[in-house]
Amino acid sequence: MRFCAPCLFGIEGVLADELKRLGADNVEAQNGRVLFSGDAAMLARANIQSRFAERIQILVGSFSARSFEELYQGVRALPWADYVGKLDRFPVKGWSLNSALHSIPDCQSIVKKAVVDKLNQTYHQARFAETGALYQIQFTILKDEVSLLLDTSGAGLHKRGYREISGAAPLKETLAAAIADLARARKADRIIDPCCGSGTLLIEAALQAAKIAPGKSRRFAAEEWALVPAAAWQEERERAISFEQPDRLPALLGSDVDKEVLALCRDNAEKAGVAKNLETAVRDLRRFEPVGDSGTVLCNPPYGERLLDVRTAQDLIRAMGKVFVEKPGWNYAIISPDEDFETLFGRPAKKRRKLYNGMLKCTLYMYF
Repeated sequence: MRFCAPCLFGIEGVLADELKRLGADNVEAQNGRVLFSGDAAMLARANIQSRFAERIQILVGSFSARSFEELYQGVRALPWADYVGKLDRFPVKGWSLNSALHSIPDCQSIVKKAVVDKLNQTYHQARFAETGALYQIQFTILKDEVSLLLDTSGAGLHKRGYREISGAAPLKETLAAAIADLARARKADRIIDPCCGSGTLLIEAALQAAKIAPGKSRRFAAEEWALVPAAAWQEERERAISFEQPDRLPALLGSDVDKEVLALCRDNAEKAGVAKNLETAVRDLRRFEPVGDSGTVLCNPPYGERLLDVRTAQDLIRAMGKVFVEKPGWNYAIISPDEDFETLFGRPAKKRRKLYNGMLKCTLYMYF
């Protein structure tokens, strides 16, 4: 099967490398998504183990369409009965960008009609009760190129299960995991977040270091599908667990000015199974000190578009430049949308990476 893993802009390469490590074939990074090939076991494996994908979809087919007739015929030509049973649910949603077909409701209706007509050829029924397993159909139309996909994940893969409640303006788990990966936090003995909020950066870094699969404890839409044997899910969960190295959990140090959000951080770490090495403290970022021989600091400070006014956010960057001092064994990774970050911080980063926090263009500034 051909799969599609949509992801946040900026982490396509990180996701592509991960999928190759998981054993995927024909991995191809594109803007905002990575295509790859594999069998039913790979479908389960990618859902359970991917830290960076937003979801895993089956790419049913692609074609060009500039008219509703071309859209209908293209969808109708695809092998829908290979996936969808006669009792299954198959709602349609999608988007269109820079294409002749720009009416989403009309495209939804046409895709639905084409799928029904194709299934009718196999099941010989013009109406479908849709009471069975959920096969969410997704269409994307970009510059008149249409892709038809089936979502295998259900809830987005960023929903690991440990963060039911979060603090103000939290990082998405997939973005936090990418920051930890790019900062090489998995090699650190101590990971510090001096404005940790609900703990997402610390938790995702710890899960990576201990090789704990982010999706091992949650369920996925395709677990209800006949396409993927139940044994495949069980085997892939057991396989993921066999890789765990709990003795490699680093020391986790989280601080914040809000003691209530620190309680949330500890609760989330407990749910994620990484709380045994976590220490928290009520402390202002401006009072940070790099104590000890080594440490990796991951930081998502409040900034003007999220929590502070721009001037206060820039003052905070200046303060970080003073307390995040250059010291052997210490590394810092800070995500910020401020284009003057390095000037405010007081020194240029050793490495930079463009990332998107939601729709907000940011840069990850790394000091090694």
